[in-house]
Amino acid sequence: MKIGVLVKNVPDTETKIKLTSDGTGIETQGVKFVMNPFDEYAVEAALQFKEKIKDDATVTVVSLGPDRVVETLRTALAMGADDAVHVWDDAFEGGDMLTNARILAKVIEKIGFDLILGGKQGIDYDAMQTCAAVAEHLGIPQVQIVIALELSEDKTALVARRRIEGGDEVVDIKLPAVVTCEKGLNEPRYASLPGIMKAKKKEIKKIGLADLDGLTADDVGSMGSTTKIVGYESLAQRPSCRMLEGEPAQQAADLVRALREESKVI
Repeated sequence: MKIGVLVKNVPDTETKIKLTSDGTGIETQGVKFVMNPFDEYAVEAALQFKEKIKDDATVTVVSLGPDRVVETLRTALAMGADDAVHVWDDAFEGGDMLTNARILAKVIEKIGFDLILGGKQGIDYDAMQTCAAVAEHLGIPQVQIVIALELSEDKTALVARRRIEGGDEVVDIKLPAVVTCEKGLNEPRYASLPGIMKAKKKEIKKIGLADLDGLTADDVGSMGSTTKIVGYESLAQRPSCRMLEGEPAQQAADLVRALREESKVI
């Protein structure tokens, strides 16, 4: 069984984001990039399937992006993945989520996977589009925001539990399929020291536009995108906070007075 995991390289959640002077992007210099946290659950799920199936399974991680994504791929290799694929070409620059999904779908077709896993969303843009679009391009089933996943004995189907409003939904899905993983599905493992050392020596396969049949420069990157980010704006500075003192009744009176006379919202 060949399991593919789509992983994304995103800014660390503790990174302070700064905009470029023209407001058309973010300053990447000095920014720490890490594996998208939701993708860690996907990698762990793949590794658990591999451990259950043993010799009949391989895990390949795939990431689209500039050279910095190699570090994320090596993190997944250190966790236990077998192979890694770095998807990049100068022509891919400026692509939106749907264009990137078109590229990734071609990569998946080229390699051939029985199961494709990914995080439910990237924490940078929170779009939740790429994995769904990959499934549409491939014409295969998909199930999103999964919190439990079980493989059938014959390894041809899955039973997935996903969160919906007011409860959980149980879905039977035939393979090949795309599944996105939610927090709570598992507890991602830490990379071991031997795993880190082995990961440093592993070859990472590179795939560019010339390797993907049926795609031209007009189909990818900014040329193939149907959407474009025209600018970024910083969040408005939060107003200062004032603590009210005294007994509860006095605090309530002071709050009402402040809302009426200072904020003028009542």
